[in-house]
Amino acid sequence: MSTLPPDNDPFDEIVGAETDRDPDLAVIEAGSRTLRAQGALPQADVPGRPEDPALDRALREVETELAGRWGETKLEPSVSRIAALMDLLGEPQRSYPSIHITGTNGKTSTARMVESLLGAFELRTGRYTSPHVQSVTERISLDGAPVSAERFIETYEDVKPYVEMVDDQQEYRLSFFEVLTGMAYAAFADAPVDVAVVEVGMGGSWDATNVIDGDVAVVTPIDLDHTDRLGGTPGEIAGEKGGIIKQGATVILAQQPVDAAQVLLKKAVEADATVAREGLEFGVVAREIAVGGQLITLRGLGGEYPGIYLPLHGAHQAHNAAVALAAVEAFFGVGSQRPDPLDLDTVRKAFAAATSPGRLEVVRRSPTVVLDAAHNPAGARVTAEAVGEAFDFSRLIGVVGASGDKNVRGLLEAFEPVFAEIVVTQNSSHRAMDTDELAAIAVEVFGDERVQVEPRLPDALEAAITLAEEDGEFTGGGVLVTGSVITVGEARLLLGRG
Repeated sequence: MSTLPPDNDPFDEIVGAETDRDPDLAVIEAGSRTLRAQGALPQADVPGRPEDPALDRALREVETELAGRWGETKLEPSVSRIAALMDLLGEPQRSYPSIHITGTNGKTSTARMVESLLGAFELRTGRYTSPHVQSVTERISLDGAPVSAERFIETYEDVKPYVEMVDDQQEYRLSFFEVLTGMAYAAFADAPVDVAVVEVGMGGSWDATNVIDGDVAVVTPIDLDHTDRLGGTPGEIAGEKGGIIKQGATVILAQQPVDAAQVLLKKAVEADATVAREGLEFGVVAREIAVGGQLITLRGLGGEYPGIYLPLHGAHQAHNAAVALAAVEAFFGVGSQRPDPLDLDTVRKAFAAATSPGRLEVVRRSPTVVLDAAHNPAGARVTAEAVGEAFDFSRLIGVVGASGDKNVRGLLEAFEPVFAEIVVTQNSSHRAMDTDELAAIAVEVFGDERVQVEPRLPDALEAAITLAEEDGEFTGGGVLVTGSVITVGEARLLLGRG
């Protein structure tokens, strides 16, 4: 029997209220209601709403003020505003060393692995990543955990007077992302942290995070995304992303398209930076499927690291792990100042504790429901490959809610070989592609018989679960929810994970 709410459920009111919010705050806070959540799995480190009503109101007030600023899709490519804010705050980003991460896909997972490794070596870490899966407080982490709602509010109130001063002085007000970046850098200095792990929001050279000078600059695989702002080829995009490479830094390059690699290597030469390349100086030596993840052997800058258990699925996560390990080795001077590799047991412990919510994350069983935030063709391709490798589904049903500014056709084409049927839907963001428009593209890719349309996400999840169970409860059907971080975040809440 379905446990979905009736048509007059407050969910509709919540969605209506959310549609005008900033896309990165468009999370359905649906209380304790769950969607057929029996068999739910232990929750990863994603915070829910504060239980204290007064604290929750205070956090909502901050979220509302942030949402009143430019969202992350509206940009004026310049670091002048964030630089002015840093100046007023006393340059907090210069009070600790940092590892700066850019690329098209894999940034957040790589950042979380870097954080786990540094923490295992008893360094106090600050991590800044985006976008968030469910709560804006996820974006700023200290010691491996999102800051509390109280600390998030306090940090906002601390920087708010300086933000307003910059707003008064600049042609454009500080954006949502710029304010959050300033908050993160201030929080890290206040902690204080031993090292900051910072993920670029978009691009690199003019991204708000780029007022930091990373001791280590990491570039995950580059592919086509945000082409209207970054360029139409991997090489052009690499030109923007290579802007994080600073004078004398160490550059960790994941495997790249040839034109992107050429641009990045030229940037490194111009900055007199040291380069380590995946496949040459470091890489994945071996990997095999294991229960709940994979067992890998990595070659780092200081030697081989065998027998590493990584509780994340897919070859792409093994490559992210290799990049993360090389970045941490470079930070500690392995391969340059010190010849010995990092302690193997500590490295194993760190990777075994790695998490990446919303990245091939299993959130329930019978049938198995997997969430993945793939939102561009490159991400969809590696997700489709990983699903086939890690899960023995006899029948996989896709639930897709995408943003209108993405290459949706390319995303659907990547998933077509692995989806038996697809349920198209829409998340609560104003950026979401209209369901009918998405359905029209899906029909062209999948054919009419394989496409079902459910405009409401809870209905789409219910329909997909029903389709997965069509041939019986134990036939090996599964559901993959994908297309957008926002879709994944909302599904996560509906499935009882928030």
